[in-house]
Amino acid sequence: MDREPGWITRATAGGDAGPPSLLSAVGGWLGIAEATLPFIAFTLVWTATGRDILIGGIVAVGISAVLAIARLLRRQTTQFALSGVIGVAFGAFVASRTGKAEDFFLPGILINTGSAIVYLTSIVIRRPLIGLLVSTVTGEGRAWYRDPERRSAYTKASWIWVGLFCFRLSIQLPLYLSGLVGPLAVARVITGIPLFALGVWLSYLLLRNSLPELETRAETTAP
Repeated sequence: MDREPGWITRATAGGDAGPPSLLSAVGGWLGIAEATLPFIAFTLVWTATGRDILIGGIVAVGISAVLAIARLLRRQTTQFALSGVIGVAFGAFVASRTGKAEDFFLPGILINTGSAIVYLTSIVIRRPLIGLLVSTVTGEGRAWYRDPERRSAYTKASWIWVGLFCFRLSIQLPLYLSGLVGPLAVARVITGIPLFALGVWLSYLLLRNSLPELETRAETTAP
């Protein structure tokens, strides 16, 4: 196999072998706040102000902006900071234009739909997206694709994410179509970070056995 020696060691340098930090995977405490607070705030303010979408949107965008500034002050990547603000702002804009509070959650629903399609397409064309993402992070290159066992593992891991996105849609889409803003906000929070963390954990459990070097490290550091 032409995998570059030590790529896993470099990718996981500085820590013991083991599952990835779920807190890090979701962007830390700021990531959790960004994925929950704007949506909770929008719903609470919308309800408290007699269903005023504009005020609810302003509060949500304001909270998202504060969290983004907190990221910048901590010199963290601007990707999370900007994407969070843009996503919330776009949702607030759509809702204010249509006059429907449930449209505040529409961008998230569209993103989940698109993600499910992309992951499913990658499986169909035999280029599982998880494999491409992991190899990009680790610098492994295309070695995994020439290994049938590992390609199969990446395909199975990609199915996990197809299922995750579809599960979110199965809960959020009916609530959105019914205009149930409160339950939709609750569903957005519950099927957001917790489900994402579960996907990361399951992917790790599935892939660790197909990465020999990581498996060796785990055995070496085991008590």
